[in-house]
Amino acid sequence: MERIKKLGDELLTSRAHVNNAPFLISLLSSCLGNRAISDQGLEALITLQSFFLPLLRTELATSAVKEASERLKKKRKRSQEGEIDDGEKAEDIYRKWLWSKYRELLRLLRKIVASSVPNPALRVAAMDALMEFARQQKQGRFQTRIYLRLISSLVHSKAFDDVILTILLPKYFKYKDICYVSYSGLAELVSSSISRKYEDEDISADNEEIHISKSSSPMVIQNVYKFLSCIPPPSEDDIEESEEEMWSSVNGLPSNNDNCGGFGKQKTQQTNTYQTQNTSKKASSSRISAKRMRSKMSKAWMSFLKLPLPVEVYKKVLANLHKTVVPYLSTPILLSDFLTRSYDIGGVTSVMALNSLFILITQHGLEYPDFYNKLYALLEPSIFMAKYRSHFFELLDRCLKSPLLPAYLAAAFAKKLSRLALYTPPSGSLLVIALIHNLLRRHPSINRLVHWQDHREMGEVEGIDTKRPEEKIDNFCESTDKPGRDMFVIEEKDTAKSKALLSSLWEIETLRRHYCPAVSRFVTSLENDLTVRAKTTEVVVKDFSSGSYGTIFSEEVGRRIKQVPLAFYKTMPSTLFPEKTTKDSSPNLDFAGWSFTPCDRNKSTS
Repeated sequence: MERIKKLGDELLTSRAHVNNAPFLISLLSSCLGNRAISDQGLEALITLQSFFLPLLRTELATSAVKEASERLKKKRKRSQEGEIDDGEKAEDIYRKWLWSKYRELLRLLRKIVASSVPNPALRVAAMDALMEFARQQKQGRFQTRIYLRLISSLVHSKAFDDVILTILLPKYFKYKDICYVSYSGLAELVSSSISRKYEDEDISADNEEIHISKSSSPMVIQNVYKFLSCIPPPSEDDIEESEEEMWSSVNGLPSNNDNCGGFGKQKTQQTNTYQTQNTSKKASSSRISAKRMRSKMSKAWMSFLKLPLPVEVYKKVLANLHKTVVPYLSTPILLSDFLTRSYDIGGVTSVMALNSLFILITQHGLEYPDFYNKLYALLEPSIFMAKYRSHFFELLDRCLKSPLLPAYLAAAFAKKLSRLALYTPPSGSLLVIALIHNLLRRHPSINRLVHWQDHREMGEVEGIDTKRPEEKIDNFCESTDKPGRDMFVIEEKDTAKSKALLSSLWEIETLRRHYCPAVSRFVTSLENDLTVRAKTTEVVVKDFSSGSYGTIFSEEVGRRIKQVPLAFYKTMPSTLFPEKTTKDSSPNLDFAGWSFTPCDRNKSTS
């Protein structure tokens, strides 16, 4: 460590010891797989950062390096003619050599950040150094090429772990220009449109391609999703961002006329003074408005959703899309194709896509005529055991809240839910009762399902002809004239053809005798609420959507019982089964026609 500090002091104090830089770079490179020398590598990194940062304003200024490269090309021609100045040639060669070492350091820092270095502090220091180089290389203008290469290294890294997600990225995503460039860079990387755009045209020694092809591995796509999820959404107000919220002192964001991969257009070092005086003008002219941020965010997410998403990433995207993406996109209706395809898949995928699709239908004018039939098809017994059942049933209640829904549609949902209550656990039965309670209150036209007994009294209801005995209604009987039969066709996927209005909610009456006391009590309260509708309100489905056996048991144990059932008799009974009906006894209905008299052990009479 003492030797490294001595080499660093020599490098920073004298130009004669510039060869210490390659030694420190090699030492830093050896720290990738060796934890024992991580402290020495951290000291070497700090020294190299202190050495190269001042040079970015002098010898390593982009304009100076470009001019040196051009002069070397010309001097090669002049050397053939015998006209050459050795002093100027040596200075240009020195700058070219410094630039190559600087590029080597940048590649090494990217490799450290994107690898599982044993010492996390070294990754943090490497990330800080890279970001500082990106800010200082173009004299205060953010160097997008360095940062986009870092993004490409991270998304292709197997070490995209908590160090990056919790320490590095949140540290810089509080700056608006970093978020803007991140959205822009990820959009271009995913669309594979910049395979060599960020390579130096004249003095590049790095031949790596920066792109993400559509045949990328699931790991790369998952890393892109993690990266996008870490970026905070744009702010709601369209105001100019202050200078403290920007990472770069001059907000040099890429535009159509800005060459992100080239060198700055500064002529010489003397132009830095002029740039400093005009910093405020450039910052105000290239401010990041909420509109521009939304546009970049939309482009990044739409490009990402075109990739072949793995199942795990696909579910995460659908689960969070309505909260983190849809409210902030410039044109959310562009998600309609992605969401409708997801909704048509069925199963859990449709359940998770339902939330975002409902937002597009209700708030952004999406027309999807088959929405309710697809929602009706999702009502299966397995939905009560799904992981996202609470969100599904809360959204189902919202979807059926509109008073403009036709009666046959509301009746179909009420009837199918009541049928499912016969197959579900008690928590599911409570949820079904709550949903049907809300449906009956919102749609008075389906109250006939509660008290209607014979469909022949109704004639034709909602265009359904009941006088067709040849049509098979269900699996149990074929005749429409047989009373006491349920005409509801549960196998029908079209709500208009399910004939729910010709049925009744007999399943709810069955739940009145449910073995779980909470279910039977709730059915009784449902009947009372319908009689005094003006004094009651709708049931909050959220209170029942996450129920289970444990929640029901805890509620029953914690209930305060006012009356305890006891076996009480005014007079001591003399027989177990009384023969006659008295004021204190009930008739013998269990053994009608039988009489019981005392008998001996050896005799039995009846």
